[in-house]
Amino acid sequence: MRRLFPVTEETAAQAPAGGARTPGRGPEEVGPAGGVLRPPVGGPVRAAAVVDREWSLAELAAAYAYPEPAPGAPRPWLRANMVSSLDGAAQHEGRSQPISSATDMRIFGTLRALADVVVVGAETVRQEGYRPARVRDEFAGARAAAGQTPVPAIAIVTASLELDFTLPLFTSPLVPTLILTGAAAAPDRIAAAERAGAQVVIAGEGMGVEPARAVQALAGLGHTRLLTEGGPRLLGQLIAAEVLDELCLTLSPTLTAGNAQRIAGGPSVAVPHRFALASLLEQDGFLFGRYCRS
Repeated sequence: MRRLFPVTEETAAQAPAGGARTPGRGPEEVGPAGGVLRPPVGGPVRAAAVVDREWSLAELAAAYAYPEPAPGAPRPWLRANMVSSLDGAAQHEGRSQPISSATDMRIFGTLRALADVVVVGAETVRQEGYRPARVRDEFAGARAAAGQTPVPAIAIVTASLELDFTLPLFTSPLVPTLILTGAAAAPDRIAAAERAGAQVVIAGEGMGVEPARAVQALAGLGHTRLLTEGGPRLLGQLIAAEVLDELCLTLSPTLTAGNAQRIAGGPSVAVPHRFALASLLEQDGFLFGRYCRS
């Protein structure tokens, strides 16, 4: 894996062994994996040797660390993790796995290991066959030191609560599965979810969930490092509500054609939301970008 673009001096200081120098101190900077970093704007570009290697999980965790909380009450930070083909498909035949890769899945697992809670739409739970998060021994010490549970909770966004409560997501999670729904949700479905061991969180006045209320409700439960894995409809709602802080996007070197969804769906926003590139990694033609609210 190669780091193509460092964020700031602070990010470079946190880089893995191999030592990225402070950006902007020469015509060319050698990244932590030997990769070429972007030169200063307007600066010269010349060739450099590139050494490609697999990063350790600790290095990935440092590269994707959540922002340090400000003094006082921590502000929740919501990041999304999605994958897209070159022609904009978020899935192939209903699933994201065909356009993913082994490195993409390592980053997927790392992002989960850093999060307090994983927020996901009910349809994605059904299509992707979601299971409870599993313990990752490599991250156990870091999670304990950060005051986190052994695994992130899974929080399902659903208006109808039409879920199969016999699935492992409800019968055998290490931490209770959360269900985010609206105040007008059917009482019998809420009761069924609670009997199954899920914790129901009201985050909307009507049938559906209001994204800003969902974020604050999760923060009220102590979950400030938030991760959403979609699907496209949920991500579109989060974008429209302007609660998304960061997008981790894997650009897969694949073409699918067809009519698959994009990574975000729903009504268009009035004005496109501008995000800034924070970092960019490459492995086997896959690009792994982090974009933060500018």
